[in-house]
Amino acid sequence: MATENHKSTTGVPRPTKPIMVELDSNGPSPPPINKEKGNKSDTRTTLHSSRGGSATTFLRKAQSSCSQYWNAPTSTQLTGTFLLFFTGITITNIGILSLLFFAPLVIISSPIWIPIGTLLFVLVSGSLMLSSCFVAFVAGSSWMYSYFRGMHPPGSDQVDHARSRIVDTATHVKDCAKEYGEYMQNKINRDVAPGA
Repeated sequence: MATENHKSTTGVPRPTKPIMVELDSNGPSPPPINKEKGNKSDTRTTLHSSRGGSATTFLRKAQSSCSQYWNAPTSTQLTGTFLLFFTGITITNIGILSLLFFAPLVIISSPIWIPIGTLLFVLVSGSLMLSSCFVAFVAGSSWMYSYFRGMHPPGSDQVDHARSRIVDTATHVKDCAKEYGEYMQNKINRDVAPGA
């Protein structure tokens, strides 16, 4: 699509109306130009492709790819859309009506439901906690059994690295304490016998 340009009061050309390009089997054809004198249609710009057929091929591909997405909906699609829409409205209406019908019943019987609900919540959460602790205990026991049997379960390398770091740190603290003890022993011996 091209546009005709007219000069505005600032001197900058501005587009005014589009010129349609029609596609036929020979490629894009420019819009008809009226050759009569004094007619303003002489000033229309025509489209010419500098690359010949490549513009025609591109336009045909664009037109065919767009047409596969912009088809009118089929009757099956329309039926499905209406059914989906009315199903949503029906479910919403059923929910609102059941809330209106059962709300007074729930409010009247709430002194019974609150203690029962609290008891059920405590029982369910307690059983979930106990079962999760049991699962964690079984998983940890099986991992420790595999580790001490030398089967190298996942994470055993990290445990070995941590154990070696703990041993190294303990050895380092022991050596520092031994050196400090010797230093203090020498200092006490010098203070007790300064002339010795």
